[in-house]
Amino acid sequence: MVDLETALPYPFAFDPAKTALVVIDMQRDFIEAGGFGETLGNNVSRLQVIVPTVADLIALCRTKGIDVIHTRECHLPDLSDLPAAKRDRGVPSLRIGDAGPMGRVLVAGEEGANIIPQLAPTAQERVIDKPGKGAFYATRLGDHLAGKGITSLIIAGVTTEVCVQTTMREANDRGFECLLIEDATESYFPAFKAATLEMIRAQGAIVGWTALFSQLKDAWHD
Repeated sequence: MVDLETALPYPFAFDPAKTALVVIDMQRDFIEAGGFGETLGNNVSRLQVIVPTVADLIALCRTKGIDVIHTRECHLPDLSDLPAAKRDRGVPSLRIGDAGPMGRVLVAGEEGANIIPQLAPTAQERVIDKPGKGAFYATRLGDHLAGKGITSLIIAGVTTEVCVQTTMREANDRGFECLLIEDATESYFPAFKAATLEMIRAQGAIVGWTALFSQLKDAWHD
């Protein structure tokens, strides 16, 4: 067992043999200039800051033999899995499915839907394409985790208050114990990230635990 005494709101313990890392939506459309995130008026440089830490977290988990799973929010080319209520919301300069600088926005197989090169999955790592915000909705993630005997999840990615928090809540309802790495997740809005971290660990870790990457690394090396 790994005992992370510095986790919030209280120590978090996990069995590496029953733990997976889930890296959520570190895609070009959200992280890079010209992608969907920027078309919504967001400052994507805020998300770029976490890339080195996410890379270090992935490397640590690979070294420890932890199953690494990557997710991508994207839709089928015919958009049959895209509700109108999702596509038509807001006033972006580009909508999901429109042609953009990196291909059709948030469409599977297009360049913008790909994970950024710095965090590219290995051939052995599972990549989950998800049509919703949560990683369990309309995907085989639950089946994959059950097949591996996973009971705990380490979580990273973007954005903290949307796809990350939704996935953690879905996982919590399914009985997984979840640890969010604070400096390996980010939002376009600092206040949203701060509020989400508080919500996750409120009321005795009602959704899960949080910790810094350095704290996880130190605990794992003890």
